[in-house]
Amino acid sequence: MNGTTRTKDRTLVVTGASGRTGSRVARAAEAAGMTVRAASRATGFDWADRTTWAGALRGADAAWLAHPADVGAPGTAEAVAGLAEAALSLGVRRLVLLSARGEDQALPAEEALRASGADWTVVRAAWFAQNFSEGPLAEELRRGELVFPAGEVAEPFIDVRDIADVAVAALAGGERYAGRTLTVTGPRLLTWAEAVAEIAEAAGRPLTYRAVPADAYRETLTGFGVPDREAAFLTEVFATLLDGRNARVENGVREVLGREPRDFSDVVREAAADGAWRE
Repeated sequence: MNGTTRTKDRTLVVTGASGRTGSRVARAAEAAGMTVRAASRATGFDWADRTTWAGALRGADAAWLAHPADVGAPGTAEAVAGLAEAALSLGVRRLVLLSARGEDQALPAEEALRASGADWTVVRAAWFAQNFSEGPLAEELRRGELVFPAGEVAEPFIDVRDIADVAVAALAGGERYAGRTLTVTGPRLLTWAEAVAEIAEAAGRPLTYRAVPADAYRETLTGFGVPDREAAFLTEVFATLLDGRNARVENGVREVLGREPRDFSDVVREAAADGAWRE
């Protein structure tokens, strides 16, 4: 049975459907023949309000779980456990969770899903390539300089579309991917300075990367208006993720999709053509 047959006429709940990953998961699922049910505040769904969950889940076959806060943020594990319980009570057994590779703080949320009794899959992703072209880091780059506490650590940045394709393939694969943790990365290692250099070349303008200590970056975050508690948590997460533990390429994309992951340079060229870093 091929993936199209397995996914045809199935309904997938996509939390965060307007976000960086959820929007791509929604498109990939629709391309695979699934009916997508967007679950976001715009459609009445709120991770923080359990009374909104049943309406999103009732009658669905599966759900993509991407918490709006970091997967390791305080309270996320409890939310994942609660949503999984609600899903199971409504007959939605197939749940796929977006997690972060190498993030110790994410482990409680992963364990909450495993312990739920659902047919679960965890997708542990490397740092998103699109973080440079969408959101706060893109805003910094448009001003000409990226300030970040990554030092000279290397990361295999992943195209979010590959995460989406893996998620949909995991849903289509039935029992093959149930009860598994899939780790996905891009095809090669780049430091943040090397990544910014590739972006500068594609954008046709000078851009610089300035490494700062984690504590200094916390001050940068609060200067952006991030609440102090959230800034402290993010600083802790970055210190964990950027200690060198993730400086390796893994084969999850190739294993699931049978192809190499998209290269960072391809993402950068497309984003530059769309004007991501224009002043």
